[in-house]
This record gives sequence, structure tokens and C-alpha cells, in this order.
Amino acid sequence: MTDAGSSSPPEAPAGCPAHAGAVRLTGLEYQQTPSQLYREMRRNHGAVAPVLLDGDIPAWLVLGYSEVSYVTSHDELFARDSRRWNQWEHIPADWPLLPFVGYQPSVLFTEGAEHRRRAGVITEALEGVDQFELARDCQQIADRLISDFAGSGQAELMSAYAHALAMRAAVRMCGMPATGDDTQQLVEDLRISLDAAEGDDPVAAYGRVGARIQQLVKDKRDRPGPDVTSRIVLHPAGLTDEEIVQDLISVIAAAQQPTANWICNTLRLLLTDERFALNVSGGRLSVGEALNEVLWLDTPTQNFIGRWAVRDTQLGGRQIRAGDCLVLGLAAANTDPQIWPDSYVGAENAAHLSFSNGEHRCPYPAPLLADVIARTAVETLLERLPDLVLSVEPEELTWRPSIWMRGLTSLPVQFTPVVQ
Repeated sequence: MTDAGSSSPPEAPAGCPAHAGAVRLTGLEYQQTPSQLYREMRRNHGAVAPVLLDGDIPAWLVLGYSEVSYVTSHDELFARDSRRWNQWEHIPADWPLLPFVGYQPSVLFTEGAEHRRRAGVITEALEGVDQFELARDCQQIADRLISDFAGSGQAELMSAYAHALAMRAAVRMCGMPATGDDTQQLVEDLRISLDAAEGDDPVAAYGRVGARIQQLVKDKRDRPGPDVTSRIVLHPAGLTDEEIVQDLISVIAAAQQPTANWICNTLRLLLTDERFALNVSGGRLSVGEALNEVLWLDTPTQNFIGRWAVRDTQLGGRQIRAGDCLVLGLAAANTDPQIWPDSYVGAENAAHLSFSNGEHRCPYPAPLLADVIARTAVETLLERLPDLVLSVEPEELTWRPSIWMRGLTSLPVQFTPVVQ
């Protein structure tokens, strides 16, 4: 099988796990309707499919819910240190996925006791965030952003609201100014690193992110405050500045873009699905239900790269070789017909894999903090602008061309102008 509009893939590099049916993770079908592609891949390949990443680099896409759960629960078989990869000799220096897979002294790539030490520091730093204060801060941020466009009767919510709010909340938690050119450039470079568009240089952007966070760490060593960065810097575990910089990049990146997409994907659901839209201005179905349904059906992080096989093993009927790369198909796993045989996803069920699973899942309480940000953003907007409607037909909305993130290119809305 190949993706829409493509021919059979060329002969892959030596040691390739993929056979002649390997799927390129590119193309319009993947960008706009990936769920259809996942179904087709399951039908043709089962729960673990051979795929080709950028530059036709071979990997496995794990599509099954139980298979993703197994991989993420067995670090002794599928580990995070990407230096194990058996394809490094084929990876060019400017490969666009290097910010994802190039080894860094980050909590993301640590294993065993070292991972528990590093993740423990992040967990304790995040536990210091007061959720009531965070909700209050987010409401204040939301009110200011809404006031900027409330008088015009129209807005593009991706840029003017969802991304701006998540960005300001994330940097404020970490002790940076919520506004300013410096902060805005950091957020733009994070976007390029995580979800590069055509013409972007993700490797250079990631370098600029590192430099900015390095300065933040230096500032907090000199003048600590009541923020996540200071708590990590002052933690008795004694992380080095290099370790702190890498871990903070992970924290800020996870708090910003995925949360912004979670907000916007939820607003899209509320404004387009009659189960919600008919009730938005009254006793609407719970915003919490909508947020949870989005995590099942339009999760902000579609796929995550990845895990690397520690030794030869089997998964989903496939022979996985030592050093093979596995991409975690979080979106595909969440809609696995083995767990939803009637194609019904229960919004009240929170057993999705959107925050991953196992020892390397998002550290507690990160999902709770993301929920506070997203829920406050959605509820505040609906309370301030109760007659909010889309200004285009639902089918005119388009998704960003990314296999990693699930987010709209824009969300244009209109409403009765509010005189400030």
C-alpha cells in the first residue's frame, strides 16, 4: 500500500524493516483525513505497519491500542535512547525530524533510574503550580485576548486566541514574560521545531530555542522566583544547566502547541457537532465531555517518534529487529476498532493514549494542568461570546499538513460585537 497519489516506494536503505508495501507518511490524505488512512493501513497491514519517514527512512507505525500500550509498558524491549537506531548512517545532517530523534541529554531520552530521577524533578516542579491560580491566570489572559477582538464581531481563533493563550500560560508558568518579541520568537521557533512548514529550518529553530532557554536558566539561577524553572534549578537532585535546558524545552513545547490544538479542536467540535452546538448557549453538554472526546478522536499529538527496539522481538505479528524505530500511532490507537467495535467512542471514558502511557507518559500533573488551561480557555470564550458561530462552512475548515500534530490551519468565527 502507498499513500494517495504516490507510486511504489523506492528500494529502501539496507537493513530496512519495511517491505514493498511500506506507506509513506505524507500526502493530502494523511494531512486532512488520517483516520481513513489508518483504517486502510490496519486492513492491509494489521496493528503494526511498515512506513517510510521523510527521505524514505524506514520505521514501524504502531496502530493498535493494545500494541501501543505494550510498547510503552515494556521499556526493556522498546527504549527511548535513539542512539540505538540502526538507520543513523542514512540520516542527513539537515533531516527535518532531527529535533524529534537526535539524541539530547533530555528527560525524553533517558532510561531506567536516570529517567525516574529526571522525571521526578519535573513532576515536583509542576506539582508546585497551584491549579486555582493557573485557572485564574488563564481567565485573565483569555479576557485580555477576547477584549482585543470582541468589538469587531469576528476573529480567527487559532492565532488570536488558542495559540496565544496556551503560549502565555506556558511561559508564565516557567517564569518568562507572557508577552514581548522575545517570547513570541521562542514560540514561533518551537512551532517550527515541532511542526515545520515548507521552507522552515527546524534544526536551526531548535538551536535558537535552546539558546533562549539557556538564558532563562541563567536568569533564574541569579534571581529565582515562584515558577517551574526556578523549582527545577533549585531542586536538590542538582541537574546541570544542559539537562535543565533540555527538560524545560520539553515542558514548554508540551504545554504550548498541543494544548493550543486541544483548545481549537474542542472549539471546532462545539461549533460543528449538533450534540454540542445546539446547547452551546444554554445548558450545553459539558465542555469537559467535548475536551475528552477530542482526545479520543482528534488528539493534538497524532503520532510520536518514538521507541527503538533493544533486541530482536515480535510485535503485532511483525518481526522487529534490534535498533528498529517504532512510531507510536496515538491517534490510530485511540480509534482502534478492537476497543470501539461499534465505532462509538464514549466521551466519559478517559482511557485514551493521548498523553502516552507507561514510564515515559506525560509526567503527572502535566495532563491536569493542560486540562485547566484548555477548559478555562473554552469556557471563558463561550461565556464572553455566547452567540459564537463559524464564519465558514464546517467542510471548509482545513487541517495543518502534519503527520505529528492535529490542528486546524485557522478557525474563523463571528459573533455579535461587544462594546467594551
